[in-house]
Amino acid sequence: MDQPPATLISYAITGFILAIVLAFRWRGMRRETLLRLERLWMLPAFYAALVAFVLTERPPSGTGWLWCGIALALGAALGWQRGRMMTIRVDPDSHALRQTSSPAATLFILALILLRQGARDGAVWLHLDLWTVTDALMALALGLIATQRLEMFLRGRRLLAAATLSRA
Repeated sequence: MDQPPATLISYAITGFILAIVLAFRWRGMRRETLLRLERLWMLPAFYAALVAFVLTERPPSGTGWLWCGIALALGAALGWQRGRMMTIRVDPDSHALRQTSSPAATLFILALILLRQGARDGAVWLHLDLWTVTDALMALALGLIATQRLEMFLRGRRLLAAATLSRA
């Protein structure tokens, strides 16, 4: 009996998990959720601490730091764009911020996950250092998370200020 290669199983598992997660995300996407500006820093701070821990336990080589810097900058640009895709509005009665995730933002993350999977498998195929690829992908995710939250914070604060001025 022929066994499929491990990479095909890896792709199948990744695809199955992504399908389940996307099904749940897609269902709840139309629903508005409360956006608390004071909590937007928590996830980036936690992830930055995690990345710092990983990078101090096994620091990249000289060129590895360069790749991490490039990935961080790329993640920052992608995160800013993803943050702009989120719909944020001010509730006129309560002045609470509400956010709605856009389908484009979810598909954007799906594309990044597929890119990550391809880069991980491509690293093996191209005989790249897997630790460097892992460090760079963690830096990309850090840039993405931090700047998405920063963009949402700045836009939310600006919307609240405009709503407060228009009410006065």
